[in-house]
Order: sequence, then C-alpha cells, then structure tokens
Amino acid sequence: MQAVQTTPQGIMVMIEVSPKSAKFQIAGYNKWRQTLEVKLKSPPTKGKANKELMKEFYTLTGHATDIIAGHKSRQKTLLIYDMDENEFYKILEDLI
Repeated sequence: MQAVQTTPQGIMVMIEVSPKSAKFQIAGYNKWRQTLEVKLKSPPTKGKANKELMKEFYTLTGHATDIIAGHKSRQKTLLIYDMDENEFYKILEDLI
C-alpha cells in the first residue's frame, strides 16, 4: 500500500477525508490517488474534522498523531508516532 511510509518518527499515512458523514469510518484504499479513504462525522470548520481525525487515529492505534500536511485540504498526511507499518496493517485488516 503506497499510502503508508516509514519515517524515523513513525509512519506517515496519506489520507483523503470526507467530512459530514454519518459516522467515522475507514472506507478503503483509493489505488488511483494512493490514499486511505476516511469518513468523518465533523464538518470541515474551525478544525473540527482535523481534531476528529487525530482523535480517532489515536483511539485506533494507541499512538500520538499529528497532521503534518493538508490542514485545509481533503488530502492530508498524518504522522503516527512510534508505530511501524506491519502494526498499522494489522489494525487496518479488521476495519477494511
């Protein structure tokens, strides 16, 4: 999966968000854009969707997260600290 890359701090995950959905959900992988598709309940105003994204990924992984690119875009790069790709893929297997 091209959406995940290892860095010295952890992993970077390329994400495309869809705000104002019925519930938080990792909907799948977009092969064309090479992003993980994520649905968020929050609207994209005043950073609410970004906060929900970081909170939900922290809940899923148990690792601190930061948005390092795309704060005002649907395409975002999320950094999950101290995590490796295999651990992340195991979590995704149960969700997709």
